[in-house]
Formats: sequence, C-alpha cells, structure tokens
Amino acid sequence: MRTVLSILVLTCLTAVCSAQKKKGPMAPIEDVPGLPRVLLIGDSISIGYTLSVRAALKGVANVHRIRTNGGPTSKGLEHIEDWLGTSKWDVIHFNWGLHDLCYRHPESKTQGKRDKVKGSVTHPVEDYAGNLEKLVVRMKKTGARLVFATTTPVPEGEAGRKVGDDLRYNKAAGAVMSKHEVAVNDLHAVMEGRMDQFGTRPGNVHFKPEGSALLAQQVAKAVKEALGASLR
Repeated sequence: MRTVLSILVLTCLTAVCSAQKKKGPMAPIEDVPGLPRVLLIGDSISIGYTLSVRAALKGVANVHRIRTNGGPTSKGLEHIEDWLGTSKWDVIHFNWGLHDLCYRHPESKTQGKRDKVKGSVTHPVEDYAGNLEKLVVRMKKTGARLVFATTTPVPEGEAGRKVGDDLRYNKAAGAVMSKHEVAVNDLHAVMEGRMDQFGTRPGNVHFKPEGSALLAQQVAKAVKEALGASLR
C-alpha cells in the first residue's frame, strides 16, 4: 500500500512540475490557428517580460521566444538559423546589447566574470553594429516585420558595464535600423531614470516583476503596431 501511495505521490509531483515548466517563458507554445506568429529574441530582460507579453496578446497573436538567453550578437549569428527555423513569422521583436557591451575578465569572481576595470569588452561598438546588421539582413529574408528593442539602461555601480555605453550602443543600433527601415521600440526610454524604482537592486540591469510588466506593455504595443493591418 505504501509503495502504491509513493508511486501516486511521485506521479502527482512529476505532473505538477511538468505543468509548471510548461508555463515558463522558455517552454514551447501551441499555436492558436488563424492568429499571427510572433518571435521574441533577446537576453534575460526579454525572458523577464515574455509571459506578460503573451498574456497581453492572448487572442491576438501566438507569441513564441527563443528557448535560451540570446546573449551577445556573436551568439545570435551562431544560432540564428536554428532560432528562425522553417516556420513563418509575422513579427520578430529582437534585441542584443547588454551582453555585447559587457566587460569580462577570466579571473573575476563576480557573477558572469564581469569586470569593467580589468576586463575586455565582449564586442566593441563597431563590431556590435556590424554583427547586428548581418542579423537584420538575415531576419528580413523571413518576410517578417522586424522590431528592434533598444537596450535598457545600465545603472551606476554595475560590475561589468559602463554607464553611457547603453546610449552609444543604442545609437549605433539605431543607425543600422534606419538603414534597413526597421521599426524601433524604445525600451530604454521606458526605463530611463526609473532604475531605482524598477531595478531589482542597485547596480543591477535586471527588473522587478512590475518593471518587466511595464516593459511587456510597451512590447505588446509595438508588436500590435507591427502587425498592423492583419489585426483589422
């Protein structure tokens, strides 16, 4: 009897864990037939707002995301074919930046080996722009409407990132988007001057749930605008 109960308990726990995982931002979703398909590409900031974007666009679009942290542009170039796959996308909302402008040192004890004093930047702004352009050119071939999200602010005290680099990298990205006529969703403006309110803690680029929810509202709005006539 105890054995049977143990099996039942384990089965229930497995089912609960499985259900919880399916609700996570990385979990694949099943498309609702007839709705446009949206792909979110980005780092942990986008992971934070994925579920809220899905909720905001429920009944409007099938919102997918890459099943990993998008990292720097070099990771994007390495994996973009797998991320795009062979499916049709109506809108691709994407960002790279915070990982590109991050300084790291192999001997650093800080999480992620961040070190803006002794470390080296992952990608200088010129290389970032060049990589970003290659990614845009590839994504445009899908026929999807593209939306670039600007990189959110770098706060004072961040261990591996320099205040102001977010502006430099966003400016370089903006030139690429202008050249290729890609829409820009200014998430930096949403959080500019509000990191103390919405950041997880001083010196951290990540957001509290309410911060991610605020970003999600802006992302959902930008996606709806990109979908345009298909929603009418």
